[in-house]
Amino acid sequence: MNEKTKVYVGMSGGVDSSLSAALLIEQGYDVTGIYMKNWTADLPGMKCPWADDLADAKRVAVQLGIDFKVFDFENEYKHKVVDYMIEEYKNGRTPNPDIMCNQEVKFKLFLDASLADGADMIATGHYARVENDMLKMAVDVNKDQTYFLYRVTGEALAKTLFPIGEFVKPDVRKMALERGLSTAAKKDSQGICFVGQVGIRDFLSLYVDQKPGAIIDKKTGKTIGHHDGAIFYTLGQRHGLELGGGLPYYVIGKDMNKNEVYVTTDLNDGALWENTINLRDVNWINQAPENGTYQIRVRHRAKLVDATLESNEYGVVLRLDNPERAVAAGQSVVIYKGDICLGGGIIA
Repeated sequence: MNEKTKVYVGMSGGVDSSLSAALLIEQGYDVTGIYMKNWTADLPGMKCPWADDLADAKRVAVQLGIDFKVFDFENEYKHKVVDYMIEEYKNGRTPNPDIMCNQEVKFKLFLDASLADGADMIATGHYARVENDMLKMAVDVNKDQTYFLYRVTGEALAKTLFPIGEFVKPDVRKMALERGLSTAAKKDSQGICFVGQVGIRDFLSLYVDQKPGAIIDKKTGKTIGHHDGAIFYTLGQRHGLELGGGLPYYVIGKDMNKNEVYVTTDLNDGALWENTINLRDVNWINQAPENGTYQIRVRHRAKLVDATLESNEYGVVLRLDNPERAVAAGQSVVIYKGDICLGGGIIA
């Protein structure tokens, strides 16, 4: 039993974190529920769901008979996650705010605040596992979230529990239902981590001015359409170009200074494919791996593919046997050895 181990559980108001809290109680931990207040601003056409999520989390805490607190990280979140994301887009890159949220908020701010408040450990509803301070893929490979956790440190993982990492999603819902948790049938959140159903384009439009420019066919060099800001487009994008009939066009590049977007109908265009990837801001969860062959994931839900890793003074170079499509600067590549997530870096 774990009566003396005090665990603060991040409760988002969803089924995953709700069941995580319930399972920890059953395992004998001294559990306190924590709602992280990260973002509360409404957006045009959408009311921020934070108040409803807070109410759902509090309702489950009452059901479970545990203490419940709110940690307010809104100012830090705006600076560490939102401002970072906006700046990356302004520089023509494609960041992942969920990864930065985990690095800066959930496994840094939340961890530190919890320990300072008397907790021994923290827990979240992520689909992942920890073993000997190493990050391992979840049993449910379809829900595995280690891609978003690769910037967490081994020291933080040593203080972290992932109670649902051993279960598949249908069983999580079934177990929540069996325990009568009020969030058992609540739908999973979608969209940007902090603005729900609002798309990234709509969100960015609140912070950057629309700046019309040309959409140029790479093959002919001719302007074939117009856009309202190169910032809104990313490598490999097909939808939202509004270029009329015929073969679909794909974004293969952009010039932020000229505010131009370059497209092609040729899916085999070399600009769409990479077999060498340079990583910057590399984070190894435990220790840097030796040069050699590993498996990598170039985006969430992408298949794991083999790559040869070479470390140098500038970062990491990955050489792929088969090229990967739409490897966009600013996105993350995560590196695995079997089911162990070693870390990764940001595409240069």
